[in-house]
Amino acid sequence: MSNKNNNSAKLGFEKQLWKACDKLRGNMDPSEYKHVVLGLIFLKYINDSFQKKYEQLELVYAEPSSDNYISEPQARYATLQDKDEYLAENIFYVPETARWTFIQAKAKVPEIGQILDDAMDAIEKENPRLKGILPKDYARPALDKRRLGGVVDLISTIGMVDKENKSRDILGRVYEYFLSEFAGKEGKGGGEFYTPRCVVRILVEMIEPFKGRVFDPCCGSSGMFVQSEEFIEAHGGSLGDVAIYGQESNPTTWKLAKMNLAIRGIDANLGPHHGDSFHQDLHPDLKADFIMANPPFNMSDWDGHLLKDDKRWKYGNPPEGNSNFAWVQHMIHHLSPNGILGLVLANGSMSSMTSGEGKIRQNIVEANLVDCMVALPDKLFYGTGVPACLWFIARDRSSIPTKGGKTLRDRRNEILFIDARKMGTMVTRKHREITDDEIQLISNTYHQWRSAGTNEYENVPGFCASTKLEELKEHDFVLTPGRYVGMAEEEDDGVPFEEKMEILTSQLYDQFQQAEELEVEIKKNLEGLGF
Repeated sequence: MSNKNNNSAKLGFEKQLWKACDKLRGNMDPSEYKHVVLGLIFLKYINDSFQKKYEQLELVYAEPSSDNYISEPQARYATLQDKDEYLAENIFYVPETARWTFIQAKAKVPEIGQILDDAMDAIEKENPRLKGILPKDYARPALDKRRLGGVVDLISTIGMVDKENKSRDILGRVYEYFLSEFAGKEGKGGGEFYTPRCVVRILVEMIEPFKGRVFDPCCGSSGMFVQSEEFIEAHGGSLGDVAIYGQESNPTTWKLAKMNLAIRGIDANLGPHHGDSFHQDLHPDLKADFIMANPPFNMSDWDGHLLKDDKRWKYGNPPEGNSNFAWVQHMIHHLSPNGILGLVLANGSMSSMTSGEGKIRQNIVEANLVDCMVALPDKLFYGTGVPACLWFIARDRSSIPTKGGKTLRDRRNEILFIDARKMGTMVTRKHREITDDEIQLISNTYHQWRSAGTNEYENVPGFCASTKLEELKEHDFVLTPGRYVGMAEEEDDGVPFEEKMEILTSQLYDQFQQAEELEVEIKKNLEGLGF
């Protein structure tokens, strides 16, 4: 297994493409420019898919030996423009005035903004699934049309470099890479629509969403679903074995999510529109087999006072000033009888005793729902310095659905604690990523703990510990891993204690002497200045 950071392991031209696009941004705010660029990437994806199918049909209809041969050129052309030919194969139909060759030819004209708006309108009219999703404000006066044309030219290079013509994979990679870069540029706002890839991978690798209903009630730009697809394909599964459901409260982020899924060819039910999961649950009857989510941390303005004694608050009314345990209980409510969920929460959720949170946490633990807790390192998330953790909750901890016929150990009345705070590598001055090897170590530890196979799980001081509920009671049901995993064992360097103390004491006295000399020097300098 490679030890590279997973966000950089596959990077090629997309990094250079980002740098070039970022130069063209000028003074535009990243949150605004994001929709300009991502909308164009999506438009390019639609065109690449359409063009590939167009060329395939053209060969069939123009080949005299083909059963579908059309000899008359005009009739052949008319058939190639029949949108049913494309929609039948789940390919978006692109009208002539929205085709990339037409747009690229107009990239340098002052009207390029209006041309793009008209193209987006035309595509939505021909493809009802995209209605209300595509950005249509390229003609606004504040958007520099010269720079906009430059972005069109840059995006024209995407899809031309892959020898196997996998434009969907290339455009999907570019789209995700740009999402992560925009998240970094936007700071706090970026964290609301993008969860770092390494965090999503931990969630996916641990809950293994192979078959069933997958749900994210605060799906952002759909990163959880994209990673689930990649996991399923990497393990030889079929994407058709999962049904994907999501919800997102921010209307512009909801559109990003729809575009992200469309580029990947993933069918998902994100509801007919954006909506607040607490007050407008768009999937009220859903019982999901897998739930993965990164809800907003410590959200205080969630209008909890309007939901007192809601049926979802089985383990206690969440405090009005913090939505953390509203999210936890909302997701437990949507779990199937054998379901498992993994979610990201602020560290405070593991230990807070204020506003009844401690009692809610105790009730959830005593209901035998908490399976595993993971403490994460800092600087993973864009725009927040709040440390985070991962909660893994399972409805039936004696019989979580098995994969590949493996038998699971009954872990009721136990919780696995993993302390990963020392993991990760700084990739920028402000941002850390957990490596592939570290992701595998975390997920393998969990699966080994759950498995009843011959490869027995063992506690590792400073890293992981399987803890009985009786011990949790002694700690007032605080779920901070550091309390239970203990200290890592230090290797003996072979130097006797007395010898170490002699060396350290000598160094300490030297430092005392240096401090005295420095104090004298400082006083001299102050006197020279008249103080």
